[in-house]
Amino acid sequence: MDTQLLQIGKLIKENIQKVIIGKDETIDLVLAGMIGGGHILLEDVPGTGKTMLSKALAKSLDADFARIQFTPDLLPSDVTGINYYNQKAGEFVFKKGAVFCNVLLADEINRATPRTQSSLLECMEEGQVTVDGQTRVLDKPFFVIATQNPIETAGTYTLPEAQLDRFMMKLSLGLPEKEEEVSIMERFLKNSPMESIGAVCDKATLVKIMSAVKDVYIHPNLMTYIADITTATRENKAVSIGVSPRGTLAMLNAARSYALIKGREYVIPEDIKTLAPVVLAHRMILRGGTGSCAGIIEDILSQITVPTEDWSK
Repeated sequence: MDTQLLQIGKLIKENIQKVIIGKDETIDLVLAGMIGGGHILLEDVPGTGKTMLSKALAKSLDADFARIQFTPDLLPSDVTGINYYNQKAGEFVFKKGAVFCNVLLADEINRATPRTQSSLLECMEEGQVTVDGQTRVLDKPFFVIATQNPIETAGTYTLPEAQLDRFMMKLSLGLPEKEEEVSIMERFLKNSPMESIGAVCDKATLVKIMSAVKDVYIHPNLMTYIADITTATRENKAVSIGVSPRGTLAMLNAARSYALIKGREYVIPEDIKTLAPVVLAHRMILRGGTGSCAGIIEDILSQITVPTEDWSK
């Protein structure tokens, strides 16, 4: 594998770290989701840097960026596009929606109605948009990073399971430590560091990195390990609906892309253990609606024997 491709992820991460302090692992996970062909849902309280992280990522890439501020009056056509009659041309013309980009920030996605939320389903799963029976393919790469606030529920619409399942990972930034907060203030004393960020990776290179993920080696025993975990979620008595095969494939892709972000050409068990809570938990529905899906994943990981091999072969 080209060693330059292994270094690109590091360059993007360092660029984002000019703005985001103390969230190195979260940045790695976001980058893994992107190069793995998935999408990311950032759920956290306001002011933790969700939007800033998304913007810093977009500015690190020489790619088309679009932002949609989701509101209750947002229409599906605002997202996907609409055919309108052009009187001057005497024909119907298609006006592209915001999804015709490479990186889409869906800000406060849970504030839009379920109908508008669902307009992203085809885009996220198949990389295409169908309007009035005509299908248009989106440019590659296409990456959605959505944010939502779990605290304010007034005027919001919970994302349905079908929508949640389209996100490769569900992440939380969390609040900074005191030392990190001091560093944040020092960094923003005069100017926003966002203004000094430039692109360190072009679109063509990003596509190459995404293709290189397919060359990352994963030992057959580790694929069995992933299957053991997902099967255990379906057999757990506290779980009403466990992880689907789509979740299993998401776990496979996430493990390979995460290994690449870490500078390796092969997956190790620690990759899977790190990723399992953020890739699998949001795909589960608990029986009775109480408890923690992430907690159940951690319990499952502690009960399943971790295989030991030479993972590079």
